[in-house]
Amino acid sequence: MIRVLVVVGLIFFHSALVFDARDDYYVKNPETTEVTTIIAGLAVVWAMPVLFLISGLGSRHSLRRRGPGGFAAERLLRLGVPLVFATLTIIPVPQWLRLRADPGYHESYPDFLPRFFAVRLDPAEFPFVLQGEHFETGHLWFVVLLLAFSLLLAPLVRLFPRDRGRRLVDRLATAVRRRGVILLPAIPVSAISALAGLEESYAGWSRWAYLLFFLYGFVLASDERFRTAMRRDAIPAAVAGLVLFLGAMPGFLITSEAPGGDPLTDLTPLAIGSRALYGAAGWCFLAGILGLLDRRRAPAPGWYSAGDSLRNAESDSPGNGTPPSTPSRRVYAYLAAAVLPVYILHQPILVAVAYGVVRWDAPMGVKYTAIVTATLILTLAAYDLLVRRTRVTRFLFGIRS
Repeated sequence: MIRVLVVVGLIFFHSALVFDARDDYYVKNPETTEVTTIIAGLAVVWAMPVLFLISGLGSRHSLRRRGPGGFAAERLLRLGVPLVFATLTIIPVPQWLRLRADPGYHESYPDFLPRFFAVRLDPAEFPFVLQGEHFETGHLWFVVLLLAFSLLLAPLVRLFPRDRGRRLVDRLATAVRRRGVILLPAIPVSAISALAGLEESYAGWSRWAYLLFFLYGFVLASDERFRTAMRRDAIPAAVAGLVLFLGAMPGFLITSEAPGGDPLTDLTPLAIGSRALYGAAGWCFLAGILGLLDRRRAPAPGWYSAGDSLRNAESDSPGNGTPPSTPSRRVYAYLAAAVLPVYILHQPILVAVAYGVVRWDAPMGVKYTAIVTATLILTLAAYDLLVRRTRVTRFLFGIRS
């Protein structure tokens, strides 16, 4: 259920950006607040990293089942096809509405499209190699990164000697039997965050930090001892994450208040130190959250197979073998299949809703509630009525038949 909760939570998060004083979202309310910055920070520090980690877990199962070639082909179908289709159809909408917010802009949507698709190649921005004045992958940056990481992983698995890999995993799994060792992966994440900087466009994390989270998930799925260590150290990890996050926030705020200061990229000691704490907090939060959730379940073979947050459009993790027969299982099966389509659909719908709502003469709380409610209803309706009912649309949105 983790993926479902995070993706639905993104509707609440992106709706808040409409009212955020710092973020340059597509549509902005005339009245803004800085309260959302702190609240959003508590979600940003773990939400997208957990999606990459869970995707790495699922990739391990999928590679074992299909092999590198089959895995790469499956990723191209389940991620590449929706990425191309959505980019050609709905991703330009938020950018056009951003321009429409200017009273002096009168260009129609069909006239805007050629300018949106005026792109150039920029290999230095890998994997976002297509760049343009208006072109963007929008919120589908997650799909771009996940597809790129998957296609990089497949040949590495084929080339890396299997016996050497098993020995390495065994050594790591033996090491985490000691208390606290499961927190050490925070160090590489901390270093990348401090030195490479953070990227606001990608939910406040470096793309290369996301690669680490993805690879961590791949490794964690390989041995049950990692799961045991996370359960054991869940509470210390969560506490460490909170302490590190609270330690990072003052540096972020001080740097952002300085003239021309940017806490995400500045190379001042304060900014670098704050990013280092933030990066470490991200891994500690993940270890704590996943460990605490797993402690509430009965032991089952395979990472989280009982809750089965991996059985969705991104994973082939084996479940407990029981078909969904109860109402709760049927609801979960419905939501699990909806994760990727809802993720793709929600932001263009949200921006379109917010474009009208921000013009209301109403308090921010009323507008926020209206945007969240309307976006949830319209996104689920679009998924149910326009996506899941035909084989063609299911294929275009990455749903397995």
